[in-house]
Amino acid sequence: MQSLSGESVVVIGSGFGGLSTACYLADAGADVRVLEQNEQLGGRASRLEREGFRFDMGPSWYLMPDVFERFFGAFDRRPGDYYELTHLDPHYRIFFKDSAERRSADDASGGTPRARGDRVDVTPDLERTKAIFEEYESGAGEALERYLEKSRENYEVGMQHFVYEDRPRLRDYVDPDVARQARGLSLLGSMQDHVEDYFDHPKLQQIVQYTLVFLGGSPRNTPALYNLMSHVDFNLGVWYPEGGIGSVVDAVADLGRELGVTFETDRPVERIKGREGAFLLETSDGPVTADLVVSNADYAHTEQDLLPPEKRGYDADYWESRTYAPSAFLLYLGVEGDVPELTHHTLVLPTEWDDHFEQIFDDPQWPDDPAYYVCVPSKTDDDVAPVGHSTLFVLVPIAPGLEDTPAMRNRYRDRILADLAAHTGAELRDRIVLEERFCVSDFASRYNSYEGTALGLAHTLRQTALFRPPHRSKEVDGLYFVGGDTTPGIGMPMCLISGELTAEAVLADYGD
Repeated sequence: MQSLSGESVVVIGSGFGGLSTACYLADAGADVRVLEQNEQLGGRASRLEREGFRFDMGPSWYLMPDVFERFFGAFDRRPGDYYELTHLDPHYRIFFKDSAERRSADDASGGTPRARGDRVDVTPDLERTKAIFEEYESGAGEALERYLEKSRENYEVGMQHFVYEDRPRLRDYVDPDVARQARGLSLLGSMQDHVEDYFDHPKLQQIVQYTLVFLGGSPRNTPALYNLMSHVDFNLGVWYPEGGIGSVVDAVADLGRELGVTFETDRPVERIKGREGAFLLETSDGPVTADLVVSNADYAHTEQDLLPPEKRGYDADYWESRTYAPSAFLLYLGVEGDVPELTHHTLVLPTEWDDHFEQIFDDPQWPDDPAYYVCVPSKTDDDVAPVGHSTLFVLVPIAPGLEDTPAMRNRYRDRILADLAAHTGAELRDRIVLEERFCVSDFASRYNSYEGTALGLAHTLRQTALFRPPHRSKEVDGLYFVGGDTTPGIGMPMCLISGELTAEAVLADYGD
């Protein structure tokens, strides 16, 4: 194994990418110091604690358990050394918004409502899920099996040869071995086109496409390769780490401490200077020097705000021209009593959701008929809410850069709570005892995210693989980047892998 013994490294930011890089570099012998601008570690995976309620402010889905096993295994540990996992059943519940209209029409006509159609539970039992698909469309159960087989193939080949291996240059893809591995993968075309080859019913298309939310894209701008997410969803399953995602942050940070990493919170980096022998970082609490720097801060923020113009790899026009993943309107709610209508993860989807995606990517505005997600962790974890209460949050994807005035937040809050009651039966408005909100301007101020995006660069065809910004700075030797804007991309598992790839780049350049 290559060594970085004697090298000092500062990691700016403590999201999963920064934490991962810190562990790998410390394990290689480097003296690693992580500087976090906020009051807690985790980056977007922050926690909010109020009056006995505890919320994961950002990521809330524990997917791809194999990635976490690989990460901890690199240090001869297991996830179970730090936290316990619960396999959720159901994985999630989906409400389709046409259910209210259908019920009203059935009531008025004296007809019999459909047994299904307004609500679908996706469970670990694939045969049960196939039967649900068959109710919507003849042959859809078998089609789901074929779809998932393709998804599994894309996942296994894609992860081994294109995710865990960084290929930052075009010539890396001309290699005959790479071409051989890529043969048969669903590399081109959109997810919408790919899904239409298997399912005609719009609801079935939505069920296998909703995971695009985790990639920050829409069915029409995300490459078909990402059907691999259905393997993650249906086959690998949806899990909950005891204590929430914050416990996973704690686990990776504890591992870092065991390896010798030091962490400092409430210490924002204001400038990156150098490199003349060593970097000089200006921080809120005095200067810090380092031989090498890894930035887990927002890529655009690092280049546009922390580096001088002559040291930037990309200009302002580049960042303005990118396609960004959505921001979000978030309600964190503590409520009296249980919420029996909802499961741990619940999705509320309009039957036609193209308009919502258009109002995120094409004509940015607050969605007229939003799709949204509700998380109720107290369904699984008694410790996240006081006795007799429920902890939940509602996330509505919206366009980054929107103006989110207090008046707009108030109006949208009322609209979403009314929509939730109408389409799921979960009436919360008279039971709320704690409420916090988070939106576009909060993402921008707390995380320095470009235009207040919640996730970073979307996974469009032109922003996938080598078309994402590189791990190595284009202008500054010894400066590296990690996180969702780099490869392999968005999401906790991807950011853990990003940390591994960044560490490999550092070791290739400076290891001995």
